[in-house]
This record gives sequence, C-alpha cells and structure tokens, in this order.
Amino acid sequence: MEQKNRQIIVAAIIVLIALAMFTSFGRSLFALNTPEVILPSSSAGTDDPAGSLSGSGQYHPVAVTPQTVGSVVATLARPESYYRELTIETFWEGGSSSVQVKVWRDGGWAHSSQTLPSGVIRHDLTGDDTLYYWYEGSSKYQTAPADAFTSDLSQHIPTYETVVELEEDWITDAGYVTKGDLPCVYAQVQLPDSPVVQRYWVSVDSGLLVAAESEEDGVLVYRMTAYSPAQSPCPADGEFQLPDGTVLHTLDDSAQGS
Repeated sequence: MEQKNRQIIVAAIIVLIALAMFTSFGRSLFALNTPEVILPSSSAGTDDPAGSLSGSGQYHPVAVTPQTVGSVVATLARPESYYRELTIETFWEGGSSSVQVKVWRDGGWAHSSQTLPSGVIRHDLTGDDTLYYWYEGSSKYQTAPADAFTSDLSQHIPTYETVVELEEDWITDAGYVTKGDLPCVYAQVQLPDSPVVQRYWVSVDSGLLVAAESEEDGVLVYRMTAYSPAQSPCPADGEFQLPDGTVLHTLDDSAQGS
C-alpha cells in the first residue's frame, strides 16, 4: 500500500513539472505567432520601412496599408505634456495666407496662440469641456462648449486619430514614409463622392501630427507643417490662465522642462 502511494505521489510530481514546462514554454510558443506592430525608429531608413525585428525575433513588422493603417495609428499616442510650433497655410485662386501657431499642452489642458496675417494674436484655451478665447491686449474673453476635437480645431489642424474609425475603402493610400526628415505613418483619405483628398503624416517618435494637406479637385487648399521637435514635458513658460489673471491649470514643477 505504501509503495502504491509513493507511485501516486511521484506521478503527481511528474504531472506538475509537465504543466510548469508547458506554462513556461507554451507562452513563448504562442507569442511567436502573435503579430505585434513594429514602428521604425528615427534612425530607420526608407529602405526598411517596417523597422527591424526585435533581437528575440518574436515580433512581426506590420506593413502600413489602407487595410492596416488604422490599427497602426491606434498604437500611437500624443505626449501628455509638450510645447511645439506649427505653420498653417491656406491657398485660393490668386492668393494664400500663413498663420504661425504656438501650442502648450499639459494633461487635459491646451493653450494655443496664433499670429494672424493681420498681426493680431488670438488665444484659445481648452479644458474641462470649455473653450476660452480672447485676443492679445484685451482682458475680456468668451467661452464656448468644448469636446475632444476643439483643441485641434482651434489650432486649425485635423484630428488624425479619426483615421482609426474610417472605412478601409475611404483610405486610398498609406505607408511608412519620411516627411521633413521624420519617420512617419502616412494616410491619404477621400470620402465617398467628395472632391477633397486629405493627407496625414504622423511622427512615430512623438505620436504628433507633423504635416497635413488638403486638395480639392486636385488643387492644394490647405497645408500644415510642424517639423521642429516638440518639447516634452511642457516648458515652465507654459501658461494656462485667462487674460484677467485667473489661473485654470498649473504645471507640475517636478515635470517642467527648462
């Protein structure tokens, strides 16, 4: 009887070891067959648009196509805190205009100032579902309801994350490209029965939109560029206060840039 019990115990130990080995090696085996999105680093050249495999060889690069660009864009994320500068150009028959925009963002707050062609500076401050806007030199401001798109609209830039929700048929071109010496995810969009073609270039390093264009009937009508590196976190001179001096948000001193 004692011998039989000993055999049962030995058999149980063997089963436990086998289960442990399966748990350890089985996960690795399944991981080998699980595709992961690999983005190119800033040192990746255009000859290797999908980037390099990890040293373990357990990851598969995902080519950016109209069918996959939505899932690739979904892996990108904007910094929580940063400062950067944009140039917005609009074109029409016989003329054009250019607007310089500065953007400070920290947490759920965003402050943009844009120098209009007239030289007037407009400020837009968004947060807590509210847009505050005013013109430099005035102590008065106006308010309006705000949503997730308001900050981008106040900067005159498209919200590139909407690519994730588009029908594949509406995305007419996509890929990994270099724009302004920055490695980017590129997407070209045209909605059904629309003469407008929109193009987005999103930096794989910062997760920020660094260029955008709109064409109507083959003619360029809009262009946005932001090739200068963003400062992250938001520098100490970032202000989130109204023209009457009311402070709506303060930066975390320990996270401020110089």
